[in-house]
Amino acid sequence: MTETITNISIRKAAIVSGVSILIMTIAAVSATDITIGSLIVPDNAAATVKNIKTSLMQFRIGIFSLLITLVCDVLAAWGLYLFLKPVNKDLSLLMAWLRLVYVALLGTAILNYIKVLLLISGDNYVLGFGVGQFQSQVMLLVNEFDDMWSIGLFVFGLHIFLLGYLSYKSGYIPKTFGILLIIAFAGYTITTLGNLLLPDYNNYKTVLGLIFILPMLSEVALGLWLLIKGGKLSSAI
Repeated sequence: MTETITNISIRKAAIVSGVSILIMTIAAVSATDITIGSLIVPDNAAATVKNIKTSLMQFRIGIFSLLITLVCDVLAAWGLYLFLKPVNKDLSLLMAWLRLVYVALLGTAILNYIKVLLLISGDNYVLGFGVGQFQSQVMLLVNEFDDMWSIGLFVFGLHIFLLGYLSYKSGYIPKTFGILLIIAFAGYTITTLGNLLLPDYNNYKTVLGLIFILPMLSEVALGLWLLIKGGKLSSAI
């Protein structure tokens, strides 16, 4: 009976992890590239404020997408911990906690966008600040989101490293995923430190963005594998 319950929980953990990773990826891309990301003009506060004002619903959808990302990350942390606990319980727990720390940092970052929404939705704030100061305040909050999320992604990169190590050592996950995820850790580290340390980061944003694709695709591939194959391996774990 205990073995049956364990198998069921591992099967569910694989499915929950796979679904959560895939939904999280779609929601994150929606927020950063399709909704909020398309409204923000780097180093141009006036254009950014104008874009958000004329597309408030799009901005709200972006915030909602980030909240979905946050919830899915919590579920993924739980599922991956259960699925990889047989490999090394302590490292699996640390891996899960690192993802939860990332969730806390992302939640803090999202508050900046909520403040932007409150500022732009209320015309009285413009009168209180003055147009120039109001626009600068909005841009400051947008930049604070980027910086906080970059710190979060650095922590997330450590989570990815442990996920890759545990996947490689598991014996029931293809070693290719472990190797790709460990390489992806380097991608997260390069892009997040670049955002935090390079004063002219926007000049390298395209190149660093291409580097960032590898970590994302590596985790998506693992998510698909967990969803399709992971749940079928419970009896062998």
